[in-house]
Amino acid sequence: MSNKKSYQFSHAMCRSPSRSVTDGLRASNTGDPDYDLFCQQHQRYVGALRETNATIIELDASERYPDSVFIEDAALCIAGVAIVLRPGAPSRFGEAAHLMPELQKVFKKVITLSGQGHVDGGDVLVTETDVFIGLSARTNQQGFNELASIVESLGYRAKQINTPKDILHFKTDCGLLDDTTIFSSARLARTGCFQGYNVIEAPEKEIAAANLIRFNDIVFISAGFPETKRILEEHGYKVTCLETTEAAKVDGGLSCMSLRFSI
Repeated sequence: MSNKKSYQFSHAMCRSPSRSVTDGLRASNTGDPDYDLFCQQHQRYVGALRETNATIIELDASERYPDSVFIEDAALCIAGVAIVLRPGAPSRFGEAAHLMPELQKVFKKVITLSGQGHVDGGDVLVTETDVFIGLSARTNQQGFNELASIVESLGYRAKQINTPKDILHFKTDCGLLDDTTIFSSARLARTGCFQGYNVIEAPEKEIAAANLIRFNDIVFISAGFPETKRILEEHGYKVTCLETTEAAKVDGGLSCMSLRFSI
């Protein structure tokens, strides 16, 4: 099988949860995450990625930034280049600069968004040819304009999406399954943003399952969504379920806990 750069990876970079994660951002309060349980679930996540034969780079926890376990929001790794983003929440403004030295150890080329716009990595979905960038509460037009210019210089098409206001991040409601197929909630899919792609819709009662990741041969989904698992397996995907209860309490999910790339 030919290499698919959008979901076949040699590496992932993850950051351990900090004890300060209990101060993490959240759209609604369903209680603080349990730090010890979060660490256990995170280690299972890291281990599951490693079992695909990828090299996992584990970074120490950063107590200064409660949301820093959600490492994907601070950078985009694409076409052998690391792009340091500018997360949109004020409490996360310093995360990207904090991550940059770690990226410089791995990537020969590291680009920084230099303008005043904001982009969260959770609003960016990369396919073989396109980079979907969702405008949201955390990603604005200025940020889109600058990131679009960079990814287009790398040979991708940038697609601006107006994320529905009831969706925190674009990828809260979607994930890539293969080079032609996207898994999405119905509320996002009906905007027509995925024109030209095959779309498999999440079951109505399992919308949260839409935040999945394809990593090498495995589709990772959050545990507790049996109908989603059944649907994906019927479509021929290998599915692994991972517990993400503690990440969910601070608006996190599978995609945001790793930077996935090949070098």
